[in-house]
Amino acid sequence: MSEASASQQRRRNLVLAIVVATYALSFFQRFAPAGIASDLVAAFNTSASSLGALAATYFYVYTVMQVPTGILVDTLGPRRILLIGGVVGGAGSLMFALASGLELALVGRTLIGLGVSVTFIAMLKIIALSFDERRFATLVGLAMLIGNFGSVLAGAPLSWLAQQTSWRHIFVALAGVSLLLGIACWVLLREQAAVAGQPERKPSFDRGLVLSGLVAVLKNRDSWPTVCVNFGICGSFFAFAGLWATPFLTQAHGLTRAAAANHVSLYFVGFALGCMFMGALSDRLGKRKPVLIVTSHLYLLIWLALLWDLALPLFASYALFSLMGLVTAGFTLTWACAKEVNAPQLSGISTSVTNMAGFLAGAVLQPLVGWVMDQRWQGGLTSTGARLFTADDYHAGLLLLTAVAAFGALASWWIRETGCRNIWRQAGQ
Repeated sequence: MSEASASQQRRRNLVLAIVVATYALSFFQRFAPAGIASDLVAAFNTSASSLGALAATYFYVYTVMQVPTGILVDTLGPRRILLIGGVVGGAGSLMFALASGLELALVGRTLIGLGVSVTFIAMLKIIALSFDERRFATLVGLAMLIGNFGSVLAGAPLSWLAQQTSWRHIFVALAGVSLLLGIACWVLLREQAAVAGQPERKPSFDRGLVLSGLVAVLKNRDSWPTVCVNFGICGSFFAFAGLWATPFLTQAHGLTRAAAANHVSLYFVGFALGCMFMGALSDRLGKRKPVLIVTSHLYLLIWLALLWDLALPLFASYALFSLMGLVTAGFTLTWACAKEVNAPQLSGISTSVTNMAGFLAGAVLQPLVGWVMDQRWQGGLTSTGARLFTADDYHAGLLLLTAVAAFGALASWWIRETGCRNIWRQAGQ
């Protein structure tokens, strides 16, 4: 490798590292309500459905932004939107931290979701353009392994830190981190073009081309199984680990807040390791579909075990949540599948359409689970005045999530096997 090529590769790796750090922040913001659920209930005096709505606001705007983000990444490039995302996300964190009531907190969470919604698709685009496509799933898995440390920090570490200081102070600090990462993405992505010795191409936006590309992805029947798997597996994951897991473990199983937070953190650790393992395994096997089928069905079996309400010792419960995180990561292959059954130039749009499904499910399920529980609430209150739900109340909500997980597992049988390469031309014949 020449010195120039080595320099370009180092620059690409540095750019990817900064974007992955931004992605880790988005994961932390996504799952933070689970770690501070009791603090939010105390601060804003919310019902279960209101708490679900507060957490889901992030998912609503994230869902709406997925297709526009894919379009912008494919037309304008990732540099501008990563900077704007950092500024908007930072403003949202600051507003959320300073919110005096639920309404302002909702606005803050909305801005957070809007700001971080651009990160993932931009990261996929950078990997797709800068690295060998045969390593796409492996690199995405590695990026998600690192990025998922943000979700690990949103579990037990955030819960502990919130008790030592204040959740509001934490989000003030996150506002500054978001802004700095946005600026770093702007600077480094520009420097990457300069190092490559290529003139900086002025991005253009062709509305007709964009719409035709979006229609092409939606009309491709091979796109839809990936959408359905993402909806079922990713959506139930977001709803449970992103909010309801900690209250379920504390109120339905009587665990301490620390033990419940440890369960969530282990779930995220398992998910982070699974993201790397599943991508590498799929690339090594040269297959996508078998890995998706096995992992989605194991995921469903664990949901059935949770509904069965087994009286497990603590170490076995920790192991179950770690395994659940590991097999949940199988759905991450849907992004590779979506990219590989559509035209290469539509990689941003195709992955964003698939990604949108999981966030749509999370946006709907988080408040819907709370609503189901509110309908069954018998009037019990905790010592802080928050609603106290029984194990049966939580099981009613978990039954809904189990049904959605079953839908995702069933859809995995209709995934088109790509052999870990783009088969769009063959599929279009």
